[in-house]
Amino acid sequence: MKSNIELSKLNKDILNTLPSPCWIVEEELLERNLKILKDIKERADIKILLALKAYSLWHTFDLIGEYLDGCCASGLYEAKLGREKLNKEVHTYSPAFKASEIKDIAKISNHLVFNSVNQLNSFYKEAKETNPNISIGLRVNPEYSEAPSDIYNPCALYSRLGTLSSDINDELISIIDGFHFHALCEQDSPALGGVLKAFEDKFAKWLPKLKWVNFGGGHHITRADYDREGLIDILVDFKNRYPHLEIYLEPGEAVGWQTGSLIATVLDIVHNGMDIAILDTSAEAHMPDTIIMPYRADVRYSAKSGEKSYTYRLAGNTCLSGDIMGDYSFDTPLKIGDKIIFEDQIHYTMVKATTFNGIKLPDIAILRKDGKVDILKKFGYEDFINRVG
Repeated sequence: MKSNIELSKLNKDILNTLPSPCWIVEEELLERNLKILKDIKERADIKILLALKAYSLWHTFDLIGEYLDGCCASGLYEAKLGREKLNKEVHTYSPAFKASEIKDIAKISNHLVFNSVNQLNSFYKEAKETNPNISIGLRVNPEYSEAPSDIYNPCALYSRLGTLSSDINDELISIIDGFHFHALCEQDSPALGGVLKAFEDKFAKWLPKLKWVNFGGGHHITRADYDREGLIDILVDFKNRYPHLEIYLEPGEAVGWQTGSLIATVLDIVHNGMDIAILDTSAEAHMPDTIIMPYRADVRYSAKSGEKSYTYRLAGNTCLSGDIMGDYSFDTPLKIGDKIIFEDQIHYTMVKATTFNGIKLPDIAILRKDGKVDILKKFGYEDFINRVG
């Protein structure tokens, strides 16, 4: 199976029509991911939600709504976005809800998931009075994860995320409908198998009294080498053991995975021991996970330093000395005005981008299936000033 990047229809003619910097989503690649997710949910008889924390480009929600069952939100604003723009199931979870927002969240949510026993006891009655049809859940901590780093491990030592099995009793189970757990990060189905075993070891005795279990996100389902048949086997096996339970997955990255690029332009080339191309974008402001994770973003038509004839350090246009994307080599010399295509920059980018240093946010475009390019959003000075006062 080819990766979405290999199937990209982005070409020089399209590049010449785009503003810079600019995120561009390819509708055909997004739909390809959605078809994979729909196949999983139909064959395993589960539901799949879009995690808004990773992908919230609501201009594409009409398409997403054709394939997925709804969305999961991390608080009031995401819940409102999901209700207004997708208007299917809205599942809302937060490490801690504010008392002043609980009624508004309950009104527009189908599931409301609490992080702790204290929050559950504080707010579930008010939530049920506000919305008698709302389904109440509790996030639990299976105390097992194969996440690659503690910063992305919800089950790490002293984690604030989720309730331990030792804090749960029959009285608490009587007021909830489901459990939610999340312990994966860009991982394959065998990692879910390990987490699920730990989850069942600690929480299985309460499952007969519940209506649903949410397996969280971090499932890299649309990655070309992901073991999708293995995932289906795990899900079907669990369903066979607990046929009364509705099962949810809530991937975000898998929806936006390899569906588009960040387009930048070379503004200047300086030399200090090596050639450095300064771009009109920023790793710090526009691609923060390249610094936080960290990881090296792929650049189209490039290779690692020294592998091709001309090597450049690609750097951002802010005052942060570490605003650097990395060292890349090209077949021909870069020139001022050249376009640089950073691959796979749709998930966890738009939702995290900032106007640090007053740098302009990238515009947002979509390449339609018919080859037409629509500019969905252009950012300017007002977007900067409205964020700081």
